[in-house]
This record gives sequence, C-alpha cells and structure tokens, in this order.
Amino acid sequence: MKGFKTWIIVTAILLFCISAASAFSVTSVSIDPSGSLIPGSPVTVSYKVDASGFSSGNDLQFFTELESPKWTYTISVNGIDNLRPSMGGKTLTISGFELAYKTGDIVDLRTTLEGKAPTVTQTADKIIVRIQEMGTNGAPIAATKVERTAKVINIGEVPIVIAERNTELQTFRTHIDEKAVLGIDTTAADAKYNEAKQKIDSARARPPNQYAEALADLTAAQTTISEGEKALDRAWAENEVAAAQIPINNVDGVIAWFKGNKTTAEDSQLSAIVAKREVAVGFISTANDKIASGEYSQARSKALEAFTKGNESYIDALARQKQLMSGWSFSFPQIPIPGGIFIVIGVIVVILVAVGVVIYRKRSRWDELG
Repeated sequence: MKGFKTWIIVTAILLFCISAASAFSVTSVSIDPSGSLIPGSPVTVSYKVDASGFSSGNDLQFFTELESPKWTYTISVNGIDNLRPSMGGKTLTISGFELAYKTGDIVDLRTTLEGKAPTVTQTADKIIVRIQEMGTNGAPIAATKVERTAKVINIGEVPIVIAERNTELQTFRTHIDEKAVLGIDTTAADAKYNEAKQKIDSARARPPNQYAEALADLTAAQTTISEGEKALDRAWAENEVAAAQIPINNVDGVIAWFKGNKTTAEDSQLSAIVAKREVAVGFISTANDKIASGEYSQARSKALEAFTKGNESYIDALARQKQLMSGWSFSFPQIPIPGGIFIVIGVIVVILVAVGVVIYRKRSRWDELG
C-alpha cells in the first residue's frame, strides 16, 4: 500500500513536470532596417513562434525598448488563422490558455512589431524584441529567452571620432616628413598613412545607419596609424644602425693598411684600436637584436654607442697612421762629381760652337756663288 502511494506521488510529479515543461521556437526573425538605428527612425520587426505543446499554466511574453510600440499577432491552429487586435505598450503578454491546445495540434504565432528607435545620449545596444516564457509564479524562465538587439546611435559621435582620427593622421604625417628630411626610408610608413586615410574617408562617406561600419573603419584607421608609427620607428632605428656601421667600415680600411705593411703589422697600438672596433661591432649586433624584438628606442641607443665607439677607433687609427708615416723620410742618393769635369765640359762646348760658326760661313759663301 505504501509503495502504491509512492508511485502515485511520483506519477503526479512527473505529470506536473510534463505539463509545466513547454517548448517553443522562434523563426523568421526580420528587423527592418537592419544594422544600426538612428533615434526616431521607424522600425518594423516580424517573427514566427512555434508554440505547439505550450503549457496552459505559463505565459508567453514579448518585450521591446522601441518607442511607441504596436504589436499585431495572429494565432494559427492547424492552418486556421485567428487575428488578434493590435496592442500597445513595451510588454505584451499572451496567456498559455490562448496557446494551449491538445497534443498533436500545430500552433503557430505570427507577430509584427512596429515602433521607433529610442532616443539615446550615447550610442548603445537596445532590445528590439525579447521573447520569453514566464512560469506560473510570473518569473521568467531564463533558458527560454530569445532576444534581438540593435545599436542605436548618437549621430554626433561619428564626426567627433573622425576629427580625432584626422588629428592623429596629421601628426603621423608630420613624423613621416621629419624622418624623410633625415634621409630615413619612409616607404612603409607612407603606405600605412594612405591606408589609414582611406579608412577615414570611408567612415565619412557612410550613411548614419552604418554607424557600426563607420566605427569599424575608424578603429581600423587608428590601428593602421599605430602600425605606421612603428614602421617609421623601425626605419629610424635601421637608419641609425647603418650610420653606426660607417666608422666601423672606415676603421677596417685603416686596419687593413696596418696589416698590409710589414713595418706596422705588429704595431703596439693596433690591438687597442681593434678592441674598440670589436666593442662597436658588439653594439651593432645588440641594436639589430633590439630591432628584431620591436624595441626600436633601445636599438637607437645601442646604435649611438656603436657609432661613438667605432668613431673613437677610427680616430685613433688615423692618428697612429699619421704618426707612423711622419717618421718616414724620402731622399735621393748623392752622387759625387769631381770638380775638374766642369772645365772639360766647358772646353767641349767652346769647340762645338767654333766649328758651328765655320760651317755656317762656308755654307753662306756657297750660296753667294750659286
């Protein structure tokens, strides 16, 4: 007997749960216009609810944040429509009694909602429609909630953000021009500048209902400007490293001169010059590592140290080279000439002159006779 009573209680609980548990599905949701909404603009929403097997003890509730809402719905049972009067208010509740039919009946509920996008002081997501089952105690059954939202915009925000991006873009342009004057390669930065400008122009050209798309353009422009500044910073660091390499290359030429001369190859000061040169090369290597890891400011700092140390090495090498070369003297060997030889040379010259005079006179006489 006790077991029979227990079975009755369990059965009653199961029947209660079955009757209380209802399921519905929402299909064919349409919101016109789609996308972002301008305050005061008309909005039309339509959707279909499959309410077959809905519990008579529960309610189906619709809710919206649209202004001046008007609900129109039709209950269809096995293909037979029953149009209900239009209702106003942000909340529409349909009792389970209207939706509960016998098992096997097909119950559909087609609804149209008309209203206006609400006024907002700042852009925000607003509930266009929420469909939810309410329990016997009047509390919402969270698992049944179906909700559609749309962004309602403050139309004054986009121009403000566009102005902000334009300011950032002009600052970026100034940075590019400054680096170009210094001989820094601005190719990558210029490409990012043009890309960001196109995004800002795209946002400016969009209609108000494409607020989300306009903001996406402006966000992309901000990201692109940031990427461009980084590209410019990298190019600056690479330029500094290239400049730091120049004195190292110069000192290499002088070191090669030392090593190419037997008298200077083992010069006592050469090792100190080479040591400074190696320190500079080490700074260059660190600077390149910093560039690879995106630490461009640190890379420039190391490049400056490399330039300073490389220049010291070069100056020391030039000074030592000049010092060594100044000790070298160049002279031709002196050949002793006896003093009497000048007398002999003089006599020979006098004889040659006399012979020449005689020959000249004879030639002139022949010319007269002829």
